[in-house]
Amino acid sequence: MSPLLDRFSLSDRAAIVTGAGRGIGAATALALAEAGADVVIAARTKEQLDDVASGVAGRGRRAAVVPCDLSDIDMLNALVDTAMSEFGRVDVVVNNVGGTEPRPFLDTSEGFFERAFHFNVTTAFALSKAAVPRMLEGDGGAIVNISSAMGRMSDRGFAAYGTAKAALAHLTRLMAADLAPRIRVNAIAVGSVATSALEIVLTMDELRNEMVERTPLKRLGEVDDIAIAALYLASPASSFVTGKVLEVDGGIEYPNLGLNLPDL
Repeated sequence: MSPLLDRFSLSDRAAIVTGAGRGIGAATALALAEAGADVVIAARTKEQLDDVASGVAGRGRRAAVVPCDLSDIDMLNALVDTAMSEFGRVDVVVNNVGGTEPRPFLDTSEGFFERAFHFNVTTAFALSKAAVPRMLEGDGGAIVNISSAMGRMSDRGFAAYGTAKAALAHLTRLMAADLAPRIRVNAIAVGSVATSALEIVLTMDELRNEMVERTPLKRLGEVDDIAIAALYLASPASSFVTGKVLEVDGGIEYPNLGLNLPDL
């Protein structure tokens, strides 16, 4: 039997990571490369992707850079085509792109709500659907969806974002049922992680300290906390895990920073 750590290897596998220009996506692409995978990395900003590609190369693997608008379904299909033309296979998909700003309920239009769903859920569905036939041509593989702790908690201002992330979590379970046994599908419910999404909070000591104090592990998450979880779910180390949502959130059961929106 191989040593246990060998089960985390993605040697000579190919992965697609969306939203990979910075933050969780970039850290995940680098983690997969460190484990042996070549990666297609996609985001809006080419300069950011080029930096990530340099990191991938420094780990001895190849990166295919695809600057694009990931809300465009045609571009998601193109990511799969790129993986096949550059690497000849698709083994791992990490649906990381997403995010929606909080907004008071009465200020949340139907269009805003639907755009949140499209960006956080439909993109994951569409990329996965495009990738699955190619994954089945090979050895199968793994899909990892990046959801959020707000998909299971409630607070004011998160009707669009929280609903979308809850839908992504359940889509994970449903896809896992559809795609078993050859393709595993899991998600990560991300807590408060120190990324640009929290930039305003992180520059204000009072707010940052409040978040830390209300987190049982008494710190904010780092992008590598999520990247390591994604590597586990993408690799053979989790070969008996599918349809699950892994909570990587410092132990929170309630939001650790309220927006303090007033009563209507």
